[in-house]
Amino acid sequence: MASQIDGSFDYTATGVLGDKRNTMLRNELHLRDKVGHVKTRGFALPSEGYVYGLPNDRRDFNAAYALRGWAGTYPEQIPFSSNKQATERDFMHLNRGALTAGLVKPTENFDYRAMHDIRQPLYKNKRSGKMSRRLPPTMVFGVPSRPSTPIYELLEHKYQDKWLATRQKEIQAKRSAEAKRRVMSAPLASRGNQIIYETRASVLRTFQNPVDPPPLWHLTRFTTSARPHIQTFRTDASKSGALKNLETDRIARQGNYGSGIYESAKY
Repeated sequence: MASQIDGSFDYTATGVLGDKRNTMLRNELHLRDKVGHVKTRGFALPSEGYVYGLPNDRRDFNAAYALRGWAGTYPEQIPFSSNKQATERDFMHLNRGALTAGLVKPTENFDYRAMHDIRQPLYKNKRSGKMSRRLPPTMVFGVPSRPSTPIYELLEHKYQDKWLATRQKEIQAKRSAEAKRRVMSAPLASRGNQIIYETRASVLRTFQNPVDPPPLWHLTRFTTSARPHIQTFRTDASKSGALKNLETDRIARQGNYGSGIYESAKY
């Protein structure tokens, strides 16, 4: 026995993690390292009557075994009543029905789901049966090979020439736009005779009236009951006058929304 060996508890955590006991000799957390020795680890072997390996499944496939229907060879057929698969609840239809009924609170939604049990339809797997597809005689199986590197285009600097041509077009378009802007911003006396001026009729033809985007969707109950608790302006006229003054004062202020400090005059 391990407890009968002299000095067996010298390299254990005796007195630190409890009194002497035989489990300390087998627990790695209770053992202490010996100077100049390696740790000895191992697993306990099973008892003497233990048999290693897998059991052999011996079956006598004779006539009697065949007459019994080859029991155990094929999986047993489950009755039709117990073979029915359980479907999941369709929460999308439940939420849509609750909104249609005007239920938006969590408690009301919970009661609606308790009273209505809507399940998702059971879609049969179309690939479960044997499906055969006629393949064309020119069908090629495998992974397509990687196209070869266009070495000739690399040697000819084709990609560089293409990039340079694109840059030249961009620079030319930028120069044309800049020249047109300079001509249009010049006085009328210094402009040429070949410039077509925009008239009021041509501007109105190309002008599109700004259309306000449609408002966001809100629940009907909030459009009537959700009102502000504090009214800063006493009347609508005072509110419109304050907004008009804000629009006028915004010109001389800094910031994106015209609410910053006053800036100096620009000449």
